[in-house]
Formats: sequence, structure tokens, C-alpha cells
Amino acid sequence: MRAAIFAGPHDIKVGDRPDPVIVAPTDAVVRVTLTCVCGSDLWYYRGLSSHAPGPIGHEFVGVVGQVGADIHAIVVGDLVVAPFKYSDGTCANCRAGWTSSCVAGGAFGTDGFDGGQGEAVRVPFVDATLVRVPGSGHSDGTMRSLLDVMPTGHHAAVSAGVRPGSVVAVVGDGAVGLCAVIAARRLGAARIIALSRNPARQALARSFGATEVVPQRGEEATEAVLELTDRIGVDAALECVGTAESTATAFAVARPGSMVGFVDRGLQRARPTRRVHPRLQLLQPIRRDPDPGRRQSEAADGLGRRPRHQPDPAVLLLRYRARVTDSVNAGATWVDDPAFRDGAIVWGRVVEDIPDFCRELIAAIEAAPS
Repeated sequence: MRAAIFAGPHDIKVGDRPDPVIVAPTDAVVRVTLTCVCGSDLWYYRGLSSHAPGPIGHEFVGVVGQVGADIHAIVVGDLVVAPFKYSDGTCANCRAGWTSSCVAGGAFGTDGFDGGQGEAVRVPFVDATLVRVPGSGHSDGTMRSLLDVMPTGHHAAVSAGVRPGSVVAVVGDGAVGLCAVIAARRLGAARIIALSRNPARQALARSFGATEVVPQRGEEATEAVLELTDRIGVDAALECVGTAESTATAFAVARPGSMVGFVDRGLQRARPTRRVHPRLQLLQPIRRDPDPGRRQSEAADGLGRRPRHQPDPAVLLLRYRARVTDSVNAGATWVDDPAFRDGAIVWGRVVEDIPDFCRELIAAIEAAPS
């Protein structure tokens, strides 16, 4: 088959790879119909983070072409979405809801597994990894959005605790940031302040539901948001960029007691040199569901038998939540917290009902102005 092959920084080419085949009874072979380039792929391409030579890509939608003998939730012909990582759904970490830390798991495009930017992919642990897309006739644009950016934007909003009546700031106007605006509106935010300097993206943000736009950056952006909120700050800050500046801004505009939702892997990379607003008191990964087994067993909803701890249907998106409170310490704080270290960045659980969540996201994408 033909697939994208990473040969090093600034060197990605299309080449030949072996056609994937079923190796284990819990495997499936998925024929890729749509794939996307993730921001993390750009870090590899630019040489800002490492990636072994070989297949690349982890955002893909496809049709199941073959299944192993021990597959129960997915059948040949299903349209499916794959998460960033595969997981078995049964280990202690998976049962606790932290599927990205699965002891038997890994990422597509690494450790000998096919990347999503190819004609087909062998997917392990199918019942716990793939998510079947309900309905039919969805446009390619809808599916590309559902593949990564819309769930990521939604995840930022959920992580930040957006609820009806919230005042929200969205830091970042890329695809994820714009989808975060859609998600905040869908969750009932009363005001959505989009931080954007690009006129075309400002217009999109407004059409998606932003009530105000702040074009400044850095301290000027912080001051502008504080002026818009009577010097209080926002109820929820959605950080959708991943740079040191955007992170500092997100914390600086968040009022005491509010939440900051992070969804960009750049956060981990920037940790050693990041300065954070003095109101930061505690930063930790969070668990959304204290009883994931019960929730997942209730979430089958006609999709067939599946493990009790199937991962989140939003393609298992990266989540951090920061609790912002008043601090007795003046000045900024150098963050060197275990929550930032390898293994602590995890894919969180977002929703309880898989098909309903997918339908709602698809509806939100299709309802947004093009």
C-alpha cells in the first residue's frame, strides 16, 4: 500500500509499505477514507519533537475491511473513527479511565504500527479502541472535523467547565480554537470572547458564536479581557494554542476559582520555561467519572457488546484542568509539577453516551456556517 513516511525533520514522502493483515484475534484492518495532519505532526516535521523514521499520522476515519475472531463491537463495513492511541480497555489504567496510559497501548504510527496517513491501518484492541460513527451521508468536511478538531475544541470547553451562562475566553483562532467557540456556544455560554488577530478568523469566530473579539496578544490581551469582564476575569479559559504566551494569557484572564482547559501537546514541551500567572495554585490531571465501568456499560446503546471500559467517543482527547485561586505569593511561579511529566498527560473521559455524543457533534458541525 501507499503511505506517508517520515524520514526526518522537513522530510516526509509517500512510499510503499506492506499491506496490513490481521495478526491477533482482537485486530481489525481499516481502509482509510479520510485523514488529517495534526499539530503534533507539524512538531515532528519541524524537528521540535522527536519521531522515529517510518509511518506517521494518527487522525483517520475509515471503513472496516477485516476483523479478527474476537471482535464484538465492530463489524465489516462499519464507518469508524480512531483515537490518537489504541488501548486494551482492560488494564488497571484503562479501568481507571486513563486509556492513554494503557500498559499494552501505544500510538498509531509508532512501534511498528501503521500510521493514519496511509491507505490502510491494522488496529489492535478494536473493541476498546475504534468508535463506530452513527448515521450515514455525512460530508467529508463534517467527518474531518469530527476526526479531531471538533472533539478537541469540545474537550477544551468541557475541561474548563463551560456551562449555561458562563463567560468564556478562547485563546487561539486555529481550527481547534474555532471549534472551541462552537462547543462553548453549544454548552450554553452567555459570552464567548475570542482572542484572534486574523480578520478572516475573527469573522468565523463571530459566525460560530463569539460575542466579542480581542485582537491583542500578551499583556495587552489580558488587559482587554479584564476590561470586558469588569476586572474579574472569565469563568472558563480555553487554551487552544500551546505556547508559553497563550498559556500565560489563559491563566491571567481566568477569574479566581475558574477552570483552564488545555488541549495542546505543546504544553508539555514548554514546561521547563513556562511562567504562569500568580493565581495558579494547583495544576493536576482530573478524572471526570468516578465509576467508568458502570458508565461505559450503560453506554453500549445498541452498538453491541463492548468492554466495560471502552474509551471516550470524542477520539480520546488530551485534557488538563487547572484550578485557579487567589495566591498569597506575589509574582509568577515557575511550574515544575509532576502533572506535567511524561505519563501524566492523559486522554480524558468526556461523555457517557457514545452515539448521542457523536450525533450532537455532527449536528453542531453541520449547523455551523461554512
